[in-house]
Amino acid sequence: MAHQAGNGLPSYEEVTEALMEEFAGVHPPALVARCVGAARHSAEDVTGGATPEQVCRIARKHLEILATVAAERRRPITFGNTP
Repeated sequence: MAHQAGNGLPSYEEVTEALMEEFAGVHPPALVARCVGAARHSAEDVTGGATPEQVCRIARKHLEILATVAAERRRPITFGNTP
C-alpha cells in the first residue's frame, strides 16, 4: 500500500485500492469493495474493532477462495480415465 493514513496505518480505501490492483483481471472492482466492507464489518462484530491490516488479510483470503472456486467451476469435469 503506497500511502499511509495520518496514524501510520493504511486506510480502508487504500486497502480496497490495493486489493483491486492485486485482483485485477480476477475479480471486478465492485466485488473487491464488497469483500473489504464485509471483512471490516465481520471483524468489528467479532472483535469490536478492525484495523485496516486485519481487514486486508480477511478480504484477501475471501478473494483468494472466491478465485479458487471460480477456477474449479471453469475446469472440465472428468470421470475415471476420460480426459
